[in-house]
Amino acid sequence: MVKLRLKRCGKKQRAVYRIVAIDVRSRREGRDLRRVGFYDPIKNQTHLNIPLILYLLEKGAQPTGTVQDISKKAGVFMELSPNQQMKFN
Repeated sequence: MVKLRLKRCGKKQRAVYRIVAIDVRSRREGRDLRRVGFYDPIKNQTHLNIPLILYLLEKGAQPTGTVQDISKKAGVFMELSPNQQMKFN
């Protein structure tokens, strides 16, 4: 099973996260399948590859809670059909 989750990058006390598609059994810093976005909580910047995220969600990838919140703020789930939105809640 594939999950969309955060992968920590950056320096000490200066966390920056990549949003990646990764196998469930992999550790947090493990090898990712695809990089689908970027999140900087300090500067509050987000960059998402929305078409790729929608493709992965349609193929069965499950977002973690934090990635789901970031995606909702960016309006990713507005582009899904209503019956697919219920799967992630």
